[in-house]
Parts: sequence; structure tokens; C-alpha cells
Amino acid sequence: MRRILLAGAILMLANVCGWAQESAKKATTGPLEIKVGGKVITPLVLTTADLKSMPRKTVRVENEHAQKAEVYEGVLVQDILKKAGATIGPKLRGPAMATYVLAEAADDYRVVFSLTEFDSEFQDSEILLADTLDGAPIPSEQGPFRLVVPHDKRPARWIKMLRSLTVVRAAN
Repeated sequence: MRRILLAGAILMLANVCGWAQESAKKATTGPLEIKVGGKVITPLVLTTADLKSMPRKTVRVENEHAQKAEVYEGVLVQDILKKAGATIGPKLRGPAMATYVLAEAADDYRVVFSLTEFDSEFQDSEILLADTLDGAPIPSEQGPFRLVVPHDKRPARWIKMLRSLTVVRAAN
């Protein structure tokens, strides 16, 4: 009887360890697609190939952690939000000014941006959904997609392993 109980306990432990390893793997590897949804006309699911077919932008930034310059390439988030039909440009006024974008990562890290932060009619926005770093795909522990916010003084909103952008209108 003890052997049966011991065998059962070992099997349960093996299952728990396997589940924990799978969860850890998901948390350290980003998704292979980006979902754009919420208050948009056309929700999107974008892959690397989709991003490669869109207008590209390159930004050079100083990485305070690595103490070196890095070059990211990708698509301006403004262009992605326009493609999804978010209120960007001249229609971004009045009640639409209470709209924000929730950016979420595979490890559940989340940050919020005002929709105006992505709109070049409001400010010089170069917020990038990057898929390359220094000419190569972003390493798996940071990518495959990363949000790069070059005008922020601290990179706290530079989400690695980005999985979604959700447009939300704040309640009245």
C-alpha cells in the first residue's frame, strides 16, 4: 500500500513540475502574434510577417542598463492603431480624449498610455512596436515583440514580450 501511495505521490509531483516548467516557459517567451482590440473598428492579430509588410521605422536609443546604443526597427504603434480603426488624427477630440491603450506582456506586465501619446498630431510620437534589435530578431527573452518608447526618460514602459494592445474608453 505504501508503494502505491509513494508512486501516486511521485506521479502527482511530476505533473506539477511539468506544469510549472510549461508556465515558466510561457512567461519567458513572448507570443508569435500581437492582438489589437477593444474600442477599434477592426480587431487585428498581427504576425511578424504582417509587421514586415507595413511601413517601417528605425529608432536609435541609449540603453541605460547595457550602457550602449541600440537600434530597434518595427512599426509605429500609431500606424497599427490606424489600421485597426482606432480614433487617431483629427477625430481624436472631445469624449475620445478619455481613451487609453493598455499594453500587456506575456509575463502579465501591463502599462497604460493615453491614446494621444501615439498620435503624431498631438506630439512627436515614435512609439514603436519593434521586432528587430540591431538588425536581428529580438531575442526570445525580450521578444519577439517589444514596445519601445524612446522619449520616456526611464524604460519602465518598454514592454518586452508584448502580446496585446487594447484600446479602452474611460467611463463617464
